[in-house]
This record gives sequence, C-alpha cells and structure tokens, in this order.
Amino acid sequence: MSQDLIGYSKLTQNALRGVVKEALKMSINGLPGDHHFYISFKTQYKGVGLANYLVQKYPDEMTIVLQLQFDDLEVADDYFAVTLHFGGVPQRIVVPYVAITRFYDPYARFALPFDVVDDLSDEDDLNDFDPLEAEVEETIATEKADKAADVVSLDAFRRKK
Repeated sequence: MSQDLIGYSKLTQNALRGVVKEALKMSINGLPGDHHFYISFKTQYKGVGLANYLVQKYPDEMTIVLQLQFDDLEVADDYFAVTLHFGGVPQRIVVPYVAITRFYDPYARFALPFDVVDDLSDEDDLNDFDPLEAEVEETIATEKADKAADVVSLDAFRRKK
C-alpha cells in the first residue's frame, strides 16, 4: 500500500486557507460589491481570541459574518482579527486560519470546508487515520503471513541417495 510521504492533504488545506487570507486582505477597506463572508471556527482552538461569555455561548464552534458592520479587520500571516458588535458591545476576535472549519461567500456561491485537528499546532506532523486503509493493510499483512505459513520444504520429496 502506498503512503503519502509528502502530505498532500495538509498542503491542500494550507493552500485553501491562503484563499481565505487573500479574500480577507481584499476586504480590509470594505468588502467589494455584495460579497460577504460567513466564517466558522473552533472557539477553543489554540490561539483563538474570544470573550469568555462568547466561548461559553459557543463552546465548540462559532460562525461570524463579515458584511456591513465590522471594524479594524487585520489580516496577518497566521491569523485574522476583527472587531464585531454583540448586543451593541464591540468585541475583538482573533482567529488563526488553522481554526477555521468553513468559509462561505453567498454572493459568489463559494464555499470551502476545512479539516481542523483540535489542540494541535499547525507545525505538528499528523497522519490521518483511515480505517479502510488500515483494514486493507491488515488484510495484505495477513495474506503475506498465510503465504509464509504455506511454505513447504522440498527435502521430504527429494530422493535419498
């Protein structure tokens, strides 16, 4: 069974997060046209900056909307930050790109889902466990073991001199 030693899945996820970063950069001075973004993220992911009452209200995941009322959008290499108003109270939110689970622009009908591994930094080298692949590898190993068990010594069938 072949292995992905390059990590194409992780490379793809990082490249697609780059699309989100570039879209946000284009929106620092306001969203172009009728574009607006729905961004879902893990609220308790390492590096997320969120008021405690919002974490309590959204203990796993939260979706924010960047459309008309947002301030101070900051787009950095590893995260974005924005000020949104909740009940009229401004709250600064910091979201590492690796914490994003979904990005959606309804105007463009463009959506990106992301894989997020909880509580691990982006630098961690992760091997995704695929149960089907594990089962295939186990079957191959079993077949090899069975073939090894079927080896018969030919000495018993040789003529003795």
